[in-house]
Amino acid sequence: MSEPLAAAPMPQRCEVLVVGAGPAGSAAARVLARAGVDVVLLDQQPQGRDKICGDGLIPDAHAALQRLGLLGQVMARAEPVAHVGCIGPRGTRIDVPGELAVLPRRELDELLCQAAQDAGARFIAPARFEKPLEDGQGRVCGALVGKDGVQHELQADWVLLATGAVPKALSAAGMCERHTPSGVALRGYVRAPSMVGRIKAMEVVWSKAVRPGYGWIFPAPNATFNIGVGVTDSHSAVGGKGAKKELNLRAIFDAFVEHYEPAAALMREGELVGELKGAPLRCTLDGARWSRPGLLVTGEAAGSTYSFTGEGIGKAMETGMLAAEALLQGRRQHSDDAAVRAAYEQSLRALKPKFDLYQRANKVNAMPWLADLLIWRAQRSPRLLQRMSGVLRETSNPGNLISLKGFSRLFLE
Repeated sequence: MSEPLAAAPMPQRCEVLVVGAGPAGSAAARVLARAGVDVVLLDQQPQGRDKICGDGLIPDAHAALQRLGLLGQVMARAEPVAHVGCIGPRGTRIDVPGELAVLPRRELDELLCQAAQDAGARFIAPARFEKPLEDGQGRVCGALVGKDGVQHELQADWVLLATGAVPKALSAAGMCERHTPSGVALRGYVRAPSMVGRIKAMEVVWSKAVRPGYGWIFPAPNATFNIGVGVTDSHSAVGGKGAKKELNLRAIFDAFVEHYEPAAALMREGELVGELKGAPLRCTLDGARWSRPGLLVTGEAAGSTYSFTGEGIGKAMETGMLAAEALLQGRRQHSDDAAVRAAYEQSLRALKPKFDLYQRANKVNAMPWLADLLIWRAQRSPRLLQRMSGVLRETSNPGNLISLKGFSRLFLE
């Protein structure tokens, strides 16, 4: 990978301002810059910032990286994985094949941000989005940006918000509809050379100990493992804003380690690299307005994470590219603001049924005995195993696995 470019000085205007240099923002910036658009990419943190994540690259992430022309670069640094290992409360297990890999987000995000710059985007960091600028009709026409203790007005034809799960920027832009997250996760890295070859799959573990969530261990490069726990539906609506349910992520993590022997061995034989870190999740394309005049919301800020699996990297890139394509189409066709926004929102609505199906499948996390039932039957049914692999590839409906019809098929196949 080429050396990171020096951060660009603060300009006075650009065609498109992208706020957030994670997968969604960097993907959008790369697509736009490759098409000749003058793009400024802004982030609160320097290039190569960390992000709390499982780091798993499932097939939709591979497809998005291929479209961006970056799959080869990413796979040269990632740890390839052949299976997702699904482990139920009784210790039952099924290995679901798929096109998979693991790369820490610090490295992935650095690579994606650099790729946007290589395409011509100007990267400015650390810099903070304060609020949108508006013209006399209320249309967003740029942003007030804080950098080095000074506030700058940056004019732009369009602003893309790709600011992740923390709702501060969404609120400042008047786009936040739900201040609380959809879920929460806790993650750590453990260097454990002795565990290499003993944990080879992206392991996802359901048990009463981690209910209503799940635990995971993913093998990463350099004899390192990503270990964590996640809880979706972690907040319940109270008073319109939501209130956190009674849960302690560290206690759930400790219970996961205590009750799952490979996790215990990993923590016993390995060395924790840094600290355990927690983060919110925004799922199901809910919780934020998708657009307003002059502004589009994309990535996890728009809720691009799947609630059942907590996977969001691929869909973040995909939604970022959809935002870029809507802007490019509008540019080619000299479309007005409303047409660009309509095109983008229609592309997200086309994705929404998939997110709703993953929300239905989220019942497995609350009722882990369902995982045992699915695993037990998949061990005896190649067709069911194929359908589970199809869930990874997004060719099978995850909701059907736990529907009444789906249960009847479990015993007929």
